[in-house]
Amino acid sequence: MKILTIESSCDETAAAVIDEKRQVLGSVVASQDALHEQFGGVVPEIASRAHLERMLPVISSTLEKAGITLEDLDAVAVVNTPGLAGSLLVGLCAAKALAVALDIPLVAINHLQAHIYACRMAFGPEVFPCVGLIASGGHSNLYRCNGPSDFTLLGATLDDAAGEAFDKIAAMLGLPYPGGPQISRIAQQGDPKAYPFPRAMLRDKEHLNFSFSGLKTAVRYEIVGPGKADFSKAELSEEVKANIAAAAQDAIVDCLVGKSILATEKTGIKTLCVGGGVAANGRLREKLADAAEKNGVKLYIAPNELCTDNAVMGAIALERLEAGLLAPLEIDITAGRILAG
Repeated sequence: MKILTIESSCDETAAAVIDEKRQVLGSVVASQDALHEQFGGVVPEIASRAHLERMLPVISSTLEKAGITLEDLDAVAVVNTPGLAGSLLVGLCAAKALAVALDIPLVAINHLQAHIYACRMAFGPEVFPCVGLIASGGHSNLYRCNGPSDFTLLGATLDDAAGEAFDKIAAMLGLPYPGGPQISRIAQQGDPKAYPFPRAMLRDKEHLNFSFSGLKTAVRYEIVGPGKADFSKAELSEEVKANIAAAAQDAIVDCLVGKSILATEKTGIKTLCVGGGVAANGRLREKLADAAEKNGVKLYIAPNELCTDNAVMGAIALERLEAGLLAPLEIDITAGRILAG
């Protein structure tokens, strides 16, 4: 069996061909970072237009890498939730067209469940059941994952996602988009204890939610002071920038790690799977590994190449296909920040 998976939930146009043994025969990801850099974040209209231009070339390149043709496909899968409406629609329309033209089954994918499934692709089926942490530009969520598609929400950000906080703080420091890798890079030369930035809700042992908007405000005040918004006049030395980046990074990481370990304690599930773009952050990986070892938690973090949006994690479609959970051609997208599994 060969299944084509399509990912277009935000600003990455991606496709992969995967067989029934979950072997990746071909995978292509077309990034849009250069298109959105001047705006300091993803512009939905630009993203959807870029998907329109790139979808067919990406699919064609993926099939070529896999050494197959369209006629060799047994099914097509696509992310239909959550994400940007226009971006999701491009992928869904492409998948529907292929399903009709080739007379093959259509499978719908939940993007959030797929991020945790990246751990299954890397480490095998023993990752389930687990506590799942998804940390990305749009989500900071904790789930009880009884199986690949059986998710129960445990906690989520009440405002900004961790990745969004990274990007906004990077912008304040005059760093290019995407901000997460830039913060991580300069933080290596900084002192994480230089500024006592807040770790919102970390002391709350009853709930598993996150909040990062207060951290952004604290960084803003440190740079320009209360009531001011003009960062162009802020003159920061490279040392100060590095210290702010290191301190802000640790504040975000401490919250993600602390709540994740608390979730394993509350559920009694001593396995933690981590996915999403922020999961590629080296400091997060380091602190998660230390905390997991201290608390007797088995830790699985998706490989860096499977953290940011990709179509390989769309292999979760095989679980649905094997269970006979096919999508009707009338299926629509569900956009926005969907929390529930």
